[in-house]
Amino acid sequence: MSRGAGVEPGPQPRHMPVLLSEVLAALDPRPHETYIDATFGAGGYTRAILSAADCRVLAFDRDPRAIADGAVLVAEYRPRLTLIERPFGELDEAARDVGFDAVDGIVLDIGVSSMQLDEPERGFSFQHDGPLDMRMSRAGPSAADIVNSFEEDQIADIVYTFGEERRSRAIARAIVRQRAERPLTRTRELADLVLRVFHGRKEEGRHPATRTFQALRIFVNDELGELERGLAASERILKPGGRLVVVTFHSLEDRIVKRFVSERAGKVDHGSRHLPQRSIQESQPSFRIINSRPLTPQKGELDVNPRARSARLRAAIRTEAPVWHSSAQDR
Repeated sequence: MSRGAGVEPGPQPRHMPVLLSEVLAALDPRPHETYIDATFGAGGYTRAILSAADCRVLAFDRDPRAIADGAVLVAEYRPRLTLIERPFGELDEAARDVGFDAVDGIVLDIGVSSMQLDEPERGFSFQHDGPLDMRMSRAGPSAADIVNSFEEDQIADIVYTFGEERRSRAIARAIVRQRAERPLTRTRELADLVLRVFHGRKEEGRHPATRTFQALRIFVNDELGELERGLAASERILKPGGRLVVVTFHSLEDRIVKRFVSERAGKVDHGSRHLPQRSIQESQPSFRIINSRPLTPQKGELDVNPRARSARLRAAIRTEAPVWHSSAQDR
């Protein structure tokens, strides 16, 4: 999916799969094999995989709208496509529930989809005014619930941690001051508030609320936790020789993916919150890295899809080594 965090430049096609040719080259679909598209969206990757080989695809999305809209694609490719409305952090359990103990490849395209960004009623973007929602699954607390009920320090920590916003404390202070008069319920209200914190100044043409919206969206949907769980689940369900392909759209996501594949490939020999400390001798590498540097979109793709500008692709191949134990498995 083409992804973003806030205001997007110009009108865009409803759905343009990012790095599509690179994803297919890394995944290498083959006849009679089974693949997981962990972030179905509008089905761009799924359609391309099914068109590339006479294979089977299990596609996941936690957005009920995406699942409903995907019925047309299911009918077109029946019986080779199965849609599953579950978070991709549960992809190994869900695959086994439908009869697959192992798969040949997995693609994860992390973040918010173009369809979600382009629908004002979903509240992901402030390009058009809408309710301050941001929930991918349409369940649980919304962004409005967060900004109107969390303590000032909690809001500041969210905006700083997940948006890497240096003025997070000033933004949180302004939110608390504003909600004392009336609750923040609309995307434009929050965007205008952040703009006032920055005295109306934009940075390199980017609206200053972009990082705040990214932070709230990531927190509301537990996107980084879901990514950790999805990577651990991928390790458990991939066959030896199976391929893991991950497309990320900002540094927080890319760091998690880089760390995961580096650790599992035996390139890192110290602990993190994703993996207990161990020696190379204690765990055989469970992945082999395909590309040591992330692949990025070429100019031709950026010309037709500016939303792809921050995309990074990392890929790795599952070895025959046992699964590494990690905290993500137990979440």
